[in-house]
Amino acid sequence: MRKPITKKGAEQLKAELKRLKNVERPKIIEAVATARDHGDLKENAEYHAAREQQSFNEGRIGELESLLGHAEIIDVSNLNVGDKVVFGATVVLEDEDTGDHVTYQIVGDAEANIDEGKISISSPIARALVGKSVDDEVHVQAPGGEKTYFIEDIQYI
Repeated sequence: MRKPITKKGAEQLKAELKRLKNVERPKIIEAVATARDHGDLKENAEYHAAREQQSFNEGRIGELESLLGHAEIIDVSNLNVGDKVVFGATVVLEDEDTGDHVTYQIVGDAEANIDEGKISISSPIARALVGKSVDDEVHVQAPGGEKTYFIEDIQYI
């Protein structure tokens, strides 16, 4: 099954993959070779650390290749869905209890980062928002109980 990812998210993953392959991998190979030259590998902490770093790097490369290989890249700026919330939408919400405003973009699982205001399409709040329109009231079951939001704006940027 193909998983959705924004065009910008895919570009970020591709850039990370390129850096891991073209910058990090050669550095690690050099570090392993240097550590190997220091003698007995059983008691060589530098060698074991370099091999561990190499294992982590190769694992991340495999993960990124798999994510990108199974991704359906969606260019959010080309979506024309009217006033409905769908994947890729940037939504401005007002918290009914506090009056605070929050802005979230609904993105793929691999690019979600709450600190950047990017929430996964599979998150409870994103599932509650999909299909709604401006001025709709949205109820979200949060760990601290149900929260109610009002959709103030929907953008595709």
